[in-house]
Formats: sequence, C-alpha cells, structure tokens
Amino acid sequence: MNDNIVLIDNPRPHVRRVTMNRPEKRNSLIHPLRGAVLEALEEADRDDDVKVSIVCGAGPSFSAGYDLSGGNEGYELPFYTPGGEGQWPRHVTEGWMSIWDLAKPVIAQVHGYCLAGGSELATGCDLVYMAEDAKMGYPAVRFGVPDMHFHAWFLGMRKAMEMMLTGDYVTGLEAVERGWANAAYPEDELEDAVLDIAERIAQVPTELLQMNKRVVHRQMEHMGMRSGIRAGTELCALGTHTQAMADFVGSIKKKGLTTTLSERDSKFGDYRTSH
Repeated sequence: MNDNIVLIDNPRPHVRRVTMNRPEKRNSLIHPLRGAVLEALEEADRDDDVKVSIVCGAGPSFSAGYDLSGGNEGYELPFYTPGGEGQWPRHVTEGWMSIWDLAKPVIAQVHGYCLAGGSELATGCDLVYMAEDAKMGYPAVRFGVPDMHFHAWFLGMRKAMEMMLTGDYVTGLEAVERGWANAAYPEDELEDAVLDIAERIAQVPTELLQMNKRVVHRQMEHMGMRSGIRAGTELCALGTHTQAMADFVGSIKKKGLTTTLSERDSKFGDYRTSH
C-alpha cells in the first residue's frame, strides 16, 4: 500500500494533523487506511511535543465510508479482533472507540461526505467541526444494520429514529443544531477555524487535557454509551443474515457497486443520484 495513504504534518505548534489520502475514492476506508489513521494518532499520543490531533480528508470528502468495491482484497485486518459471529462490527467499533482511550484530544475536521464508517470515525473523535454543507449519514441502513449506533446519543431519539429508518443525512448546520458536532463553518473557512481551535486547546497543560478528556468520557460511559454501542454490534451481526443484505450483495456481484448504490438511492433522490 502507498506510504502516502495518510499525510502527516504539524500545522501549528503542538498540533498534529492526519489527512486521509484517498481522494479519488472519497477516502473510503480500506483496512490499510483505517490502520494508518489509528497508528498515526497513537504515535501523536506518544509524542511529548503534541497536545492535540486533527483527522481530516483530502479531496472532496472526509470519508464516504467503508470500501464496498473490493478494495480490501489481499489486506488483513489492521489489528486483531477475536473471530466468530459479529467480528466485523466489533472490530471497527473497537478501533474507533480506541480514539476515546487516547490520552490527548482528537478533532474531526469534516467536509463533503461523512458517511457510514466515516461518521463512525468522526464520532469516535473528541470534537467534531464540520463544513456547513457537509453531509453526515448512514445510508447503509437501506440494506443492513450499522456497526456503531451513536445516533440516539448525539442526535436525540426522534432524529436518530428518522435517520435509522430512512438513511437520510444531516448537514453540518443540522449536526450542530442536534448536538452531533461542535460548530459548522463555510468550507473555505473550516481549516483555519479548526487550526485556531486546536491551537487554543494546546495552550492548556497536557496533563490537564488528558484528565479533562477522561472526565467527559467517563460520564458518557457511566450513562451507558460505550456498553450500548458494543451491544449494538450484535444487531449488526444479525443484520448480515437478512434477505435485504443477500439481495444487496447479489446485486453488487451482478450489476456492480456503482449501479447497485444508484438503484438503492434513486427512490430517495440523494447521494449518488442527487447530482
């Protein structure tokens, strides 16, 4: 795999930026990319000079989600997860939730599409800042069950239910209004705004950042968020045995991924069919 699958730089003092670099695939999440993002964040967490990290995407999108086009062929999972039924949803959930366990805060800088696995990655980060017209959603509910069920926690029951039953997205502005994101900016202002926030965070002593990050996460865990997300992986595993999933996979083999996704979404008039 190309060594440049992620780009790493330090755009401000004590700030590490990790850029997913598959722009031609809208940063779809193949195994090497997931592994490279987590490895880069872990490296930053060990670096005494880094106080805060940023995850963003090159090209037109943050991430369009997990690669469904066969891009993982020949690659192993980037880290070990015990096998058996439900291995995949447990695997990806463990990966994104590991960002919670890092000592230092991580910011998601979201533009364009932030779908399915891309929304899981962003949600696993500590802070989320979005372009006003970014699209965050989980269209995969139209053929299966999500791996990581964060919707009710960050969007409230009613909006969460609507998204889970339709596969519709929310914009960056709507995500802020609902509480999924911290703030939204015009896309051409997003990068500078995130860097300013990261630099502001970096003014706080590292040991306090670490403890105060844990304060918030521990409260969410005591309210049951982490247990609830983990329990949801069992429903995801059940979802792989539905007729809808079998039909979707069969259509990919027969018609190809692009046609299958377009047919899935055409009746809704969004995603690939909206432009």
